[in-house]
Amino acid sequence: MKRFYGRAAYVQSAGVKNDMEIDGFTIAVCQEIGIELSRHRSRSFEEMAEWGDDLSGFDLVVALSPASQRLALEYTRFFHLDVEYWPILDPTGIGETRDAKLAAYRQARDQIEGRMLDRFGPPLPLTTAP
Repeated sequence: MKRFYGRAAYVQSAGVKNDMEIDGFTIAVCQEIGIELSRHRSRSFEEMAEWGDDLSGFDLVVALSPASQRLALEYTRFFHLDVEYWPILDPTGIGETRDAKLAAYRQARDQIEGRMLDRFGPPLPLTTAP
């Protein structure tokens, strides 16, 4: 989101679990398209609240799995915001070789990119600081 739309929207990543560490295959396939995730950490909805991100300040939650959709609906039932479910391939556990695993992760990455473009339109032009 940030690569395509910059600061036009506030984006926060949250998961069903707070694994904190991002999967190495995810880091690798995102790096291929210029997205740096090695320092990125995921957090849970509870952690978001603890760190000051009030769910009422968001307009949309995008869930990428049925479990995350259920959790998002549970946590947002008191707030006026939309929850969308984007059925994306879960690449974990797919493929026997490194190349096969990377191919599955690329497919998931490309599915997410396609959904973003469908939902939010083409990327915004990059701006340079004065």
